[in-house]
Amino acid sequence: MKKVGIIMGSDSDFPVVEKAVNTLKEYGVPTRVHVYSAHRTPAEAKSFAENARKEGYGAIICAAGMAAHLAGAIAANTTLPVIGIPIKAKALEGIDALLSTVMMPPGIPVATVGIDGAQNAALIAIEILSVSDESLAEKLQEARDKKAAAIREKDRELSEKYSID
Repeated sequence: MKKVGIIMGSDSDFPVVEKAVNTLKEYGVPTRVHVYSAHRTPAEAKSFAENARKEGYGAIICAAGMAAHLAGAIAANTTLPVIGIPIKAKALEGIDALLSTVMMPPGIPVATVGIDGAQNAALIAIEILSVSDESLAEKLQEARDKKAAAIREKDRELSEKYSID
């Protein structure tokens, strides 16, 4: 199975990123986590991106706040799918990171989730890997089926409790 790389611009992003790590772990996806900064350690970030495919990665998740150049810097140096997680910061509540992550120039795409959307980033990475891994596709379907059943049960409970005829 291909690995998913998770890169964050700062270890202070880990409380958000941990949701992605836990989701990938739940699905049994091999994951490697790193702290690389697009601005402070650009050589390390570039080296990771350039070597990721030959090292067995199938997708890369990048989490960064404020200017949030990390996902774009990684995407510029690999043809693997890159998923950006804009991290909420105090000044602009993550809008700055969202816009920086989503507004990539033509030819260098970054799939972008919502602000602090680490779980969805992991699920997108799993969906990408599931294209060539049927067991992951089955796990994804089972999880969706469980969520749908839970909603149906909540509907039944609330309908019985609050409906007036």
